[in-house]
Amino acid sequence: MRRGNRKEANELVQLISRLPWWVSVLCALVAYVLLSSFASAPTPKSVQPNQVSSLMVGSFWKGLAVAGQYVVPLLFLLGALTSFLRRREGAALVERVASAPGSSGLNQMTWPQFERLVGETLHRMGYQVVENGGGGADGGVDLLATKAGQRYLVQCKQWRTYRVGVSIVREQFGIITAEGAAGGFVVTSGRFTHEAIEFAVGKPIVLI
Repeated sequence: MRRGNRKEANELVQLISRLPWWVSVLCALVAYVLLSSFASAPTPKSVQPNQVSSLMVGSFWKGLAVAGQYVVPLLFLLGALTSFLRRREGAALVERVASAPGSSGLNQMTWPQFERLVGETLHRMGYQVVENGGGGADGGVDLLATKAGQRYLVQCKQWRTYRVGVSIVREQFGIITAEGAAGGFVVTSGRFTHEAIEFAVGKPIVLI
């Protein structure tokens, strides 16, 4: 596989991994059944002259289905595996933090691990969580959480020294309002300033 194709396939797997693993497995099964049935459909032995073009188009799509009946399910299964491993890693992170003294467990985490910890914690609170991807440690909506049909935007701040100020909370509230979300969270391994805590009072934003 060429480097460009490999990169695109990897990006597609990462996109699929945002789904619950069992959804990806179900999609893999459905894709295989549909594509294999199309690939194994009989080809007409004789055609009329006015049917040649449609036959060529059908042969083209059938050729894609022959390869796709294996490639597409494989991509979904790889996405399911990635999703499953992320959940398992998140569960391990929760246990590590729970058993670590003080904040040492949080301070020893990398940024992706902290984000995964937050996602797993929200999942245990009854939310369906999807990693937004590309948020980074310094801004953006990192996680999308849904519960009872309502959307919540989550921003993670693994700041061990600096406090999360009011500007960060105000920005998150602005995003929540612009996106029409029901609410949101700002989660930090450090602390919030007094002004940030005061700003969040009475607003659909939770500081953790």
